Amino acid sequence: MTLGLNGDAALIRREVFIEEQGFCDEFDEIDARALHLVLYEGETPAATGRLFRGEGTDGIVYWIGRVAVRKCARGRSLGRTVLAALEAEAARLGGSEVRLSAQLQAEGFYEKQGYRRCGAEYLDEHCPHVEMRKRLK
Repeated sequence: MTLGLNGDAALIRREVFIEEQGFCDEFDEIDARALHLVLYEGETPAATGRLFRGEGTDGIVYWIGRVAVRKCARGRSLGRTVLAALEAEAARLGGSEVRLSAQLQAEGFYEKQGYRRCGAEYLDEHCPHVEMRKRLK
C-alpha cells in the first residue's frame, strides 16, 4: 500500500469508472491522504482500492473506496482480495469499523462480504449509491 494515488491505481480507476461507467469526477482531494492498494497479475495492474480515516461516533472509522477491478481481470476474486486487505489494514491501524459508498448494482457483492446498509440511497453523478458498514473484529 502506498500513501497517495499512484499511476497504476489511476489507470485502473480511469478505465473502470470513467471509460467503462461514464463517471466524470473520479479523482478528488482524498486521494492525496488515502492509502492506495494495487493488485497485480504478473506485471499487469489488475485491481485497486483506497482506505482513509473518517469520523465516527463510536470508535475509529475507516472508509474504503474506489474499489475497481479491470474488466480483463474479473471473475478471479480480486475485489474480495482488495476488500480483505483494506479491512485488515484498517484493523491494524485501530479501526473498529469500515464504511463504503456502494453502487447499488454492487450492493449484493458487499453484503456477501459482511457489509450492511446504513443510509438512504442517493445519486453520485448518474449512479445510485448506498452507504454500507462493517464492524471489524
